[in-house]
Amino acid sequence: MTKVTIVKRDGSEQQVDADNGVSIMEAIRDNGVDELLALCGGCCSCATCHVYVDPAFADAIPAMTEDENDLLDSSDHRNELSRLSCQLKVTDALEGLRVTIAPED
Repeated sequence: MTKVTIVKRDGSEQQVDADNGVSIMEAIRDNGVDELLALCGGCCSCATCHVYVDPAFADAIPAMTEDENDLLDSSDHRNELSRLSCQLKVTDALEGLRVTIAPED
């Protein structure tokens, strides 16, 4: 299990234990956080699981794919920390990761 902190839109935080191999999106939804729509269910086709990733973990997460980049371009809230949580798999290297749920588009 890997500990991940989720910062909700109201600024409150929830620390969760996530199984290695699941996506950050699944970890968020499986722990009762309902702010993340994730309409496509993790298929990288909607961008409704947009989060901001703690920059301290930039080297621990995989590079963004072209598809993910294109989808994030559709968000008015994209910044240099933006990622789709469905594309980030939990690993031991993400212990202590902090993600902030992006505003809804």
